[in-house]
Amino acid sequence: MSDSIVLIPTYNEKENIAEMIQTVMALPKDFHLLIIDDNSPDGTAKIVKKLMPQYEGRLYLEERKGKLGLGTAYIHGFRWALRRDYEYIFEMDADFSHNPQDLIRLYEACALKGSHMSIGSRYVTGVNVVNWPMSRVMLSYFASHYVRLITGMPINDTTAGFKCYHRSVLETIELDRVRFMGYAFQIEMKFLTWKYGFSIEEVPIIFTDRTKGESKMSGGIIKEAVLGVIQIKLNSLFRTFRREMPLQPGLIEADGFNGTNP
Repeated sequence: MSDSIVLIPTYNEKENIAEMIQTVMALPKDFHLLIIDDNSPDGTAKIVKKLMPQYEGRLYLEERKGKLGLGTAYIHGFRWALRRDYEYIFEMDADFSHNPQDLIRLYEACALKGSHMSIGSRYVTGVNVVNWPMSRVMLSYFASHYVRLITGMPINDTTAGFKCYHRSVLETIELDRVRFMGYAFQIEMKFLTWKYGFSIEEVPIIFTDRTKGESKMSGGIIKEAVLGVIQIKLNSLFRTFRREMPLQPGLIEADGFNGTNP
């Protein structure tokens, strides 16, 4: 049994999903993979099902009835993973904008260094984005500055969607009270993690825009994030953030990836 599960929500990712699954499964660390598909009309789920016998016990599929939003997909995946006792739970996109090789570095930040959340950060060492037009780079970069200004979070890449959680974070955050289900979901989850006093490490990555399939970014997503940040901050003023101590992740030995704690 692996201690790690990677959650990948999908909607129309037939160009990427098989290669992504094969790449994650070939990593030297044993990751399990849960695809949460929102009834993709392009047959994404069918591709996953064909690969499941090849990766029995490591590859899983949850099919939902329609396009219900990024946040609901991840929360569905969080609950699925927590019921199965995974220690480290990852978020990652299907389109290779997140390099699967970096999963190991996010894992090390939590399992070896003891962070409760690790973030694949585009902006912790400058601006590490490939194939985005300058207008989108500037929008994303200054959006993170805006979020830091409003919330006070000491995080450079506040909108990043490539993350690892220690299970204690997801057990502490009241998932039923997570308000935002679109782009602002990523901001809210980091904010709650920080407000509860969990340790967070940003791991520098190079983000490469998708080369296959269609982007899910839209004006409505950006609007939700801009207005949502203010609401997230206001909501926090009327909420108490307490957690039981200690919640330090169990550190594993650094001499290999065996998926177990001492």
